[in-house]
Amino acid sequence: MAGNSQRRNRRTSNKKGATVGSGGQRRKGLEGKGPTPRAEDRKGHKAYRVSNAMARQAAKRKPVARRGGKGLSEMVVGRNPVFEALRDGVPATTLYVQQFIDNDERVREALNLATGRGNIHIMEAPRPELDRMTNGLNHQGLVLQVPPYEYAHPEDLVAAAFDDHEDPLIVALDGVTDPRNLGAVVRSVSAFGGHGVVVPERRAAGMTAGAWKTSAGTAARTPVARATNLTRCLEQYQKAGVTVVGLAADGDREVHELEELGGPVVIVVGSEGKGLSRLVGETCDFLVRIPMPGGAESLNAGVAAGVVLYEAARRRMA
Repeated sequence: MAGNSQRRNRRTSNKKGATVGSGGQRRKGLEGKGPTPRAEDRKGHKAYRVSNAMARQAAKRKPVARRGGKGLSEMVVGRNPVFEALRDGVPATTLYVQQFIDNDERVREALNLATGRGNIHIMEAPRPELDRMTNGLNHQGLVLQVPPYEYAHPEDLVAAAFDDHEDPLIVALDGVTDPRNLGAVVRSVSAFGGHGVVVPERRAAGMTAGAWKTSAGTAARTPVARATNLTRCLEQYQKAGVTVVGLAADGDREVHELEELGGPVVIVVGSEGKGLSRLVGETCDFLVRIPMPGGAESLNAGVAAGVVLYEAARRRMA
């Protein structure tokens, strides 16, 4: 009996008792763990994947931006065209003035504008020389030389947005050949806080004097990039976490229904007649349409881009 009592006491003495302060520990276990992590910090969330893709792209980027090549130099001829180009801020290197020209109001205004810029050379030239320079066009004694446009590289546009911690908003043009449409798109991209425009290298409008004029000066601050192959360019954007949205009359959704417009996106606009090319259309993540209750069959590229850019900007401000 005594032995049994000793064994019971040993078992009792070895039994673990209550820990001092355990109630406080239980209370701590019931407390919250702080604010919910940001979407970019939660593994498995789309924003986390996009953030990682942005970081990978930033690590790959070189400190010196690559250029997309130069356009061709251009001559603007005639008194009114030259005056309007100077008035609208079209870049120029030299104003050629015919010797012994009649000094009318348009000539004086053009000379004053060129002189006021301070970086345009003014040179007199005999009429035969101006005829040769313009291939016999009716220059009316005034010829303005426009330098080649310095195109950006398509990756520059995404890089600039990511560096500013912004979601890229870019417009790509597929088969748009009218420079005035390009200028209108540049103007809309600038108005709605976009990061630039991409055009194909071939069979597409470039940044001519006409595009500069239509952009109303916004081309000076909104870059235009030139892609050797538009389809491959869009695929590279997708790898960087950018959604590619194409405009099509038979799109699956209406533009106001697409939530992805509020994030990193490139909007692809085709020509008014043919729309998107087959390969470009197949590359797009989404095809959307613009509802037109008035019955119009299509919109030109400048107007269509402006509608979608407005919706993208509205979602970003919400």
